[in-house]
Amino acid sequence: MAANTDAIVLVGGKGTRLRPLTLTAPKPMLPTAGVPFLTHLLSRIKAAGMRHVVLGTSYRAEVFAEYFGDGTQFGLEMEYVVETEPLDTAGAIRNVADRLRGEDAMVFNGDILSGTDPAALLNAHHDAAADVTLHLVKVADPSRFGSVPTDASGRVTAFLEKTPNPPTDQVNAGCYVFRRDVIESIPAGRPVSVERETFPGLLESGATLHGFVDSSYWLDVGTPAAFVRGSADLVRGIAPTHALPGSPGERLVLDGASVAPEATVDGGSSVGASASIAAGARVSGSVVFEGARIERDAVVEDSVIGRDARVGAGTVLRGVVLGDDVDVGAGCELLEGARLWPGVVLPDGGVRFSTDV
Repeated sequence: MAANTDAIVLVGGKGTRLRPLTLTAPKPMLPTAGVPFLTHLLSRIKAAGMRHVVLGTSYRAEVFAEYFGDGTQFGLEMEYVVETEPLDTAGAIRNVADRLRGEDAMVFNGDILSGTDPAALLNAHHDAAADVTLHLVKVADPSRFGSVPTDASGRVTAFLEKTPNPPTDQVNAGCYVFRRDVIESIPAGRPVSVERETFPGLLESGATLHGFVDSSYWLDVGTPAAFVRGSADLVRGIAPTHALPGSPGERLVLDGASVAPEATVDGGSSVGASASIAAGARVSGSVVFEGARIERDAVVEDSVIGRDARVGAGTVLRGVVLGDDVDVGAGCELLEGARLWPGVVLPDGGVRFSTDV
């Protein structure tokens, strides 16, 4: 059944909330727990039995094809459709319709880290004879999202905007199974919102929209804080993946990286190839990209260190993002929310608090 289901992965966003990291790479291609983020999702698509994957791309579209190619080395068959202008979620789904082969397609957002079982979602879709099945996740604070109530049979009854007192803790998790003919009914060539236009229109027409509800791991990795958390959860085995280049644990050190015996690297940190962590340094819950250098006695917590960046001796970074080739001198202190754009140089002893440079 899954083998005859297409997977659509939407990866067209610019990732503006993750700048400066996304100035040089699309968000789904950022190194996350040792591999590009999208690799973790593709590993789970393959494990669920799906083989044909269509990527809906836009920003830096060429990067995806250059890395994944035709998908053969990942055990998949991959195609790419470039979105020349923003089409919103439903419009992007419609934009790949001519590449679909099966009667159903499972749609994934390329910036969501999820623990739900795609095969179980597909089974629920078929059991309910649904036109569309939505993955709904239970969250502690649904007031931050629009909520999606269902009846006793699991049928979706409404799509509600954000409200201080939502009637349900179920929210749209951004993963769907569509019948192919439903995708083909979406207007082509213009922006279409799946939540504001497609789903309400289907409900009004009497279509069957089914809710697959669980409390699985779920995280939108669109902010720096969420990105480092998601990477750490993958490294520690909290978030599921079949693509981790190593065994789950407190740290992931890629081949070619060097970590001094007197250094501490923990909290699900990942250290990229050819990066180095010097004696006395402490790196916790952070992502260190390829070629970065953390010098002696530096402290890096809950931060992202860009490719070939340097963190000087004794410098303290907490909740910080350094772009590629940033050079932070010795004895600096950068705290929550600070972001340094690629190539920025801070002299020894400089102090910055919660600012972009």
